[in-house]
Amino acid sequence: MPPSGRPPRTPRAPSGQPPARGGQRPGPATSAPHKATPHSAPSAPEDSRKLFRVAGLSAVSALFTNAPQRVERLFFDERLKPAVGAFCKTMAAARKPYRMVEAEELAKVAGTVLHGGVVALMAPRTVAAFDSDAARRWREPLLILDGVGNPHNLGAILRTAAFFGLPRVLISGHPGQALPSEAAYRVAEGGFEWVELLRADPLPLALKRLRATHRIIGTALDASRPTIDTAGLAADARDPRPPAVILGNEEEGVAPATLAACEAVLTIPGSGRVQSLNVAATAAILIHALATQR
Repeated sequence: MPPSGRPPRTPRAPSGQPPARGGQRPGPATSAPHKATPHSAPSAPEDSRKLFRVAGLSAVSALFTNAPQRVERLFFDERLKPAVGAFCKTMAAARKPYRMVEAEELAKVAGTVLHGGVVALMAPRTVAAFDSDAARRWREPLLILDGVGNPHNLGAILRTAAFFGLPRVLISGHPGQALPSEAAYRVAEGGFEWVELLRADPLPLALKRLRATHRIIGTALDASRPTIDTAGLAADARDPRPPAVILGNEEEGVAPATLAACEAVLTIPGSGRVQSLNVAATAAILIHALATQR
């Protein structure tokens, strides 16, 4: 106790800082964290990795048209400023950040220089499970992918499906099957926002259930098979079910268990000068053929 009889006083910390504890000397005062405004956004690449990146004006436009609430952040360069004005208004109304950045910073956010001048960040998208009860109400032709593994091929197929108005694509639980990814979204040019993507695992069981409403048709590189231009995909008055056509893995084709569940197996005729078409090119031919059945 000091001579005055009063207890010692605790030194007062600088303004804005709590008193020091445990005998430690107070450090310099720290400023309060900056409150983000709707028009600003962190540009650190770490932020981008936590969210799904959708790049390119077509893909971002489709996202804002169909599901603007899914967009969490928006980045763009000065060149795209006039084109994204409506997107910025949507983000501002939702009090979500958006920002115009330099090309180098935009490439960091996008993870690629192939960003097309605009990048939207959204929560990763999941693929809904195939529902056999809902499938009974389908009346349109169907494209099924059994192990298409290249994300660029998946994106190209979704783009073609959207172009021709195919409402949905079914994918299998094949271990090599590509799922929605940033690369697939970039190639799809907005196709993922117009085509419903569903996953059936196991696929052979789903095919058996689909037989009630669709003709299940596999594809194979086999010149002895009927071709799509002579049989199989044409409308049949005796069988009003629309076709459901299956494409397989780029290297191995349709899985044997899947082929066993098919009612027919067709091929696309060629000159024989090369072994096969790229699966995305094959899909384009089939989707066009399916679209004529609608």
